Amino acid sequence: MSSGIDHKLFSQHEHALEQDHGDCPQCGHKLLLKHGKRGPFIGCSHYPECDYLQPLHHHADSSIKQVLDGTSCPDCGKQLALKQGRYGMFVGCTGFPECHHTEQIDDTPSTELTCPQCKKGQLIERTSRYGKSFYACSSYPKCQFAVNHPPRQGNCQFCGFELLVERKMASGKVLVCASKKCGKKQQ
Repeated sequence: MSSGIDHKLFSQHEHALEQDHGDCPQCGHKLLLKHGKRGPFIGCSHYPECDYLQPLHHHADSSIKQVLDGTSCPDCGKQLALKQGRYGMFVGCTGFPECHHTEQIDDTPSTELTCPQCKKGQLIERTSRYGKSFYACSSYPKCQFAVNHPPRQGNCQFCGFELLVERKMASGKVLVCASKKCGKKQQ
């Protein structure tokens, strides 16, 4: 009785995906393709005695938009460049991946509205990892106040909360209380 499996076919390609990734630069043992919760990577076969690992794909998370003349990296001395990354524009070293120096561009648009929760920070526009805009307190992580719609100055007629948000509805733009407990439309 035959099982319907061609064992000769499977035995030929059993090791087809195994590649030689070389030797570990730390201990000299073989490097293996491993799978973790963040995807595949190359790691030492002598783990946990040796903790060497490297990413499987060497791709840049950013692209250089413009090299900034007259600037130098404080860490390695190479030029700095304006780069487009996953979360927007930033200044980074042209010596990446050897040098990991980055600087944030401070052009976050502020709404000039004080946070109604902590009364210290300003509400600033931010972008989520999915590209959606939201407005959060500049004192984050101490204050975690955030709203999804553009904030407007004013007090709620019903609960007295010190901030309103502008929402687009079928009837046009409407001011709504920013409090999660209230959320009523203003008259």
